[in-house]
Amino acid sequence: MREQVVRLANTASERRDLFLCHAWGDRRGAALDFYNLLTGLDVKVWFSEKDVPLGTPLMRQIDKGLKNSRAGIVLVTPALLQSLDAEGVADRELSVLLNSGRVIPVVHDTTFAELLDVSPMLASHAGLTTADYDSLDVVAAMIADTVLID
Repeated sequence: MREQVVRLANTASERRDLFLCHAWGDRRGAALDFYNLLTGLDVKVWFSEKDVPLGTPLMRQIDKGLKNSRAGIVLVTPALLQSLDAEGVADRELSVLLNSGRVIPVVHDTTFAELLDVSPMLASHAGLTTADYDSLDVVAAMIADTVLID
């Protein structure tokens, strides 16, 4: 993954490091916390709560965010698992990220086994779970170490 991120960075330095895919219900909770942790570590993150201007078409802004991000983080929470089952916006984002081959699942307050029941393709990608590292802080630091390019 790091080699692919480095290659993309060399060809398009104006891009964001990460696109944060999350459930709508997490936008003011876990997703916002994760965004703040990552940006606090100087990771450039596309996050709908910060990057979709009022009065603009949401889906078009998401499309641009996906295009301009080097990789995607999917914050897998119970709310996201429900959203994927309902085939909401996060499901569309996930389809693009899976197709790109540039996706990292971050499992928070759920398990990879539960993810496997909802999205076997996402569960098949190497990822991280906060259960192994006690918090989003540690996971954010690990991701920052992977995506930041000097």
